[in-house]
Amino acid sequence: MSGVFAGFTVIFVVITIGYALGRSRVLGEHGEFVLSRLVFFVATPALLFDTLATSDLAVIFSPTLAVAAATAFVVGGIYLAVAMGWLRKPLPEATIGALAASYVNSANLGIPISVFVLGDASFVAPLLLFQIVVYSPIALTALDLATTRRGASLAETVTTPFKNPIVVAGIAGLAVSLSGWTPPEALVQPFHIIGGASVPGALLAFGISLYGVRVLQRGLSPRREIALASVLKIGVQPVLAYLMGRFLLGLEGHELFAVVVVSALPTAQNVFVYASRYQRGVVLARDCALVTTLASIPAIGLAAWTLA
Repeated sequence: MSGVFAGFTVIFVVITIGYALGRSRVLGEHGEFVLSRLVFFVATPALLFDTLATSDLAVIFSPTLAVAAATAFVVGGIYLAVAMGWLRKPLPEATIGALAASYVNSANLGIPISVFVLGDASFVAPLLLFQIVVYSPIALTALDLATTRRGASLAETVTTPFKNPIVVAGIAGLAVSLSGWTPPEALVQPFHIIGGASVPGALLAFGISLYGVRVLQRGLSPRREIALASVLKIGVQPVLAYLMGRFLLGLEGHELFAVVVVSALPTAQNVFVYASRYQRGVVLARDCALVTTLASIPAIGLAAWTLA
């Protein structure tokens, strides 16, 4: 349990610093906007390229990858069906909600939790790859197409994903890894340095966004969508991971515990960054990240008590 609290302490401290920056207005009126764009257009693409270009893909293809992909698509699909069919939400807001319900905080919280709780950071690597290479491009393409003008040509529709810096960086990093080429240190190091700003930048931007607002504020916060996404993220996704791992893949012991813990991680701050970039579902992404982060502490603790 000490590992759970240690991992969460890291994220809360950085968010608190971001809140202090917002309160003191050190970064000015548009600090959150500029920081979010820096993370989206520069730091996160650099991090993704650096991570994929230098990773050993042989350790990526594991049961964790199958569980992560299946549960994300199922949970995201459930949210989309409910949000668009029952709540009558437009596609951009529904897409952000689906990400809030299924996009796991695999970097800034997943890595420390994997180290402290599971004893091995490699458990989160398959999830990170899936979200980078598959899940993010699908969601960002949907957002790009849904927020651009109607009547776009076929060529524009096909090329839209390749205009997104995160998608391009992920594809480039994967291509380098698959080629077997080891880039020289002088080429990799700039991406490593800039990419190091992605995680703290996203957390700081999230913290800044919390100043001057009340989470779950009546009339401003979409409470039904937040409740739906949070229940799916912290309640449904870990249960699906357990059922799939235990009965479909035959996992037991520490491996089963690992896939459940990884699935119980909260909504990633990247969802807030994406929402800020497209200016759709920003409050939903912000409130879901905070609610699921708080709720995931007892959820992971329960998993540790019952499965570890």
